[in-house]
Amino acid sequence: MDKRFLSVMVICIAFLAIACAGCTGSAPAASEKPVYKVGVDIPYPPFSELTADGKYSGFDADSIRWIGEDQGFDVEFVTVAWDGIIPTLLAGNIDMIYSGMTITDERAEKVDFSIPYWTINQAVIAKKDSGFTIDNLNAGELVIGTQSGCTAAIWTEENLIATGVMSEDNLKLYPSIGNAADDVTTGRIDVAMYDDTVMNDVIQDKDLEIVGYLDTNEEFGIAIRKDNGELLAMLDAGLTNLMADPYWEELKTKYEM
Repeated sequence: MDKRFLSVMVICIAFLAIACAGCTGSAPAASEKPVYKVGVDIPYPPFSELTADGKYSGFDADSIRWIGEDQGFDVEFVTVAWDGIIPTLLAGNIDMIYSGMTITDERAEKVDFSIPYWTINQAVIAKKDSGFTIDNLNAGELVIGTQSGCTAAIWTEENLIATGVMSEDNLKLYPSIGNAADDVTTGRIDVAMYDDTVMNDVIQDKDLEIVGYLDTNEEFGIAIRKDNGELLAMLDAGLTNLMADPYWEELKTKYEM
């Protein structure tokens, strides 16, 4: 064999080895599932919680894991403060909000929502034997606390403050409903208002009680950016399949819904 030809062959083989080495390791397999980041507000029992060992749990967390298995994607949870959760979604830092978000017209101008998966009302808590009632609240006689950006705040602003029934100074906003409940306990505010599914957990082991409910009939949905119709279709299909599956009833039993 010609020595020059042999040298060319050796060089070619070396280049092929280098090229093939670059084709392994870092490149994802074609069958790898997509991963979607799920924004949640913690704690929001029984929908979203963080266990002592750092695992996300709750009705919503277990639901989206099931939907991911059903629709062929994985999920990664991201804790986001509630009053910044929609901006975080719109900025592309998360792919969806699955954290007990009420579907409202104002929110629907910014994001798309899945089909509804749960309905709630608003519960009002006060110190035990306070004597406060829903009538006192509706008359604008009480100092009300709730989480910033939640529908209890929106309801109070629209139905009590905007109508002149209550001074805006009597609405106190907090990072979480737990902070508001603490101020009810100490007497800094009269009552706190929040989603009824959460309030039993909020008042547990505290000198507080539920004094009444407001029938707001709010529907929860999963929020996504408006440019992601494919994801919306998967979420709607997954929710439909989940609610028809026995696991849906198991979740409701597990979380005492």
